[in-house]
Amino acid sequence: MTEKRLSSPKDEKQTEVAVFAAGCFWGVQAQFDAVPGVIETRVGYTGGTSKDPTYEDVKTGSTGHAEAVRIVFDPAKVSYEQLLDRFWALHDPTQVDRQGVDVGTQYRSAILVGSPEQRRVAEASKGRHAARLAPERSIATQVVDAGPFYDAEEYHQRYLQKQGSASCPR
Repeated sequence: MTEKRLSSPKDEKQTEVAVFAAGCFWGVQAQFDAVPGVIETRVGYTGGTSKDPTYEDVKTGSTGHAEAVRIVFDPAKVSYEQLLDRFWALHDPTQVDRQGVDVGTQYRSAILVGSPEQRRVAEASKGRHAARLAPERSIATQVVDAGPFYDAEEYHQRYLQKQGSASCPR
């Protein structure tokens, strides 16, 4: 049986944690792994109603969880705001409950904040990015309080790296 780790956004000392949902978590993880100052990333599930969800549960869309990436970073080397800039650039935040061919609430765009300061920075960042859009487009990304984060099964961790691929399959 795969061991699951339940972690909270404030586990580490002298590091910070960011949690983002932006579609297929494999590609999101690969993007953040490449950022200098990122110490660790884990893919998993958050924002749902069931405890200890599995991929088989989440992919049905019935648990309310989103595929997400939990990022431990050194704020002396990369800021939360810089991570947000990467988040906005790596997906289409105007799509509701989807990214490309991946459709369902589990693929929604969300910033899961762990503190009032993260909320302030995330909301300001969202506002700046919204202002750059054409008037008929709007950002669907949710800014919500981080809840429990459940690590995905081990075969999902660094999946693209294990497969020798640079992006999610289409």
